[in-house]
Formats: sequence, structure tokens, C-alpha cells
Amino acid sequence: MNVLIIEDEIKTAKELKGLIEAIDSDIKIVDILHSVNSAIQWFKEHPSPDLIFSDIQLGDGLSFDIYRNVQVNTPVIFCTAFDEYAIRAFEANGIDYLLKPIDEGMLEQSLRKYQHFKNLFNNRQDLYQQKLIKLVGQMDTKYKQSILVYFKEKIIPIKTSEIRFIYAEHGLVYIHSNFDRFITQHTVEQLEAMLNPQLFFKANRQFIINRDNIQNVEHYFNRRLFVKLNCETPEKIIVSKIKANDFLQWMED
Repeated sequence: MNVLIIEDEIKTAKELKGLIEAIDSDIKIVDILHSVNSAIQWFKEHPSPDLIFSDIQLGDGLSFDIYRNVQVNTPVIFCTAFDEYAIRAFEANGIDYLLKPIDEGMLEQSLRKYQHFKNLFNNRQDLYQQKLIKLVGQMDTKYKQSILVYFKEKIIPIKTSEIRFIYAEHGLVYIHSNFDRFITQHTVEQLEAMLNPQLFFKANRQFIINRDNIQNVEHYFNRRLFVKLNCETPEKIIVSKIKANDFLQWMED
């Protein structure tokens, strides 16, 4: 069985690959893709795999954009850290999902489910494609216009347009706005899902940055990028060489 992984976090992708291969040594991971654009191009140049494991939130947008732009008749098991997505839609359309961090037992169960329905997928690809498109429509994210933070027994709405950057340190996540810095109860991953990817980019595990606050970008060691904002940051914002091309494409778009 040929399996494709679409996941922008390299560590997570490698862990998923290892888990899949440990469960069934006959499974071949044909490729690991890290962005919407690379996945669209891949599907245009390669035959469809038997099964896809797909993250939802990628560096250059939502993976749903892939399935809007290319015809995918292959079953997709979505991987997500956010139960805010309408998980019922997955179940209603017969497509499985895994919540991160991925549990080996649940992964094995998903693979068994695929094997059980394998003939159905092969014989009714047109119907499956219709279901996938329907799911994509149901799962479109309505991005937040404001995010609530708690400050001295008060609940304060922070407009997302006023967020300069988000920074995680020592288990705490800070929202830096035009006016102040606030601690939020959300994780970086949850905030990433709430924010419009046209305006915000997750530069690394610590930073999400607003494109309107980017002053310039410099080449850094080992083909990485150093992003300088028009405001002070707790430390340098470094984009890895894996994400560098996606980041530059995002800036252009």
C-alpha cells in the first residue's frame, strides 16, 4: 500500500511515518509534502497513492485548498490538533480523522478502517470525490476577527488585525498587540487555526507573525531566513530552510 503524508511539521511527519511503518512493514511512504502548493504540484505529476494522511493547517493555507484544485479520489485521513473543526462532518462523510498527538492505537484502528472499506473506495471513486468536496465545503474555517484574553479578572477582545506577533516561551503563549502583551490560554497551534493564513504565518514553533508588521527579511545561516519586524521581539525570528520557500511565496501572495 502506497501512502502519502501531507504535514508541514517535519518532526510530526517523521513520527507519523515511523508509526505507520511500525504497524505494517508492507506500507510504503511514497512522499512527505509540507505545503498546499507542493501537494497540488505533486498530484499533477504523480499517480494517486492508496491512502493520504493530511494535516489541515499547513504553512501556506488549509489542506482543503489542495482538494479544491486537483481531483483526489484517494481516501484521506485528516490529522488535526483542533476539535474546533466540525468533526461530525468527518464522521458523516465516512472519512476518518486523528487528533494530535497521534496515538498508535487510534492510527492502527484508522488503517484497519481503510482496509475494511478499501473495495468501496475503489469501486465508487466518483461518489467519494463528491463526498470529499462536500466535506471541504463543510470544513471551511471562519477565521476569528477577535481573540479573547483574560487580564485582571477582565475579558478583553483583541482584534486579530491588531496582533503584531504571537510568541511562546516556557509553556506560556503571549499575544503581542499594538497596545500591550497578553497571556492567552490557547496554544500556538490553536491560534494558528483561528487566524487567516493570508495574514499570519507560523514562522516556527515559537512565533506566528503578522505580514503587516514585517520590516524586512535577511538570509541567515544554512539557508534559513531571519525575519525582522517593525517592533521589538523577545528573540530573533528564524524560518527554517524547509519553510523558507513557502514563507517567501506567502509574502509574495
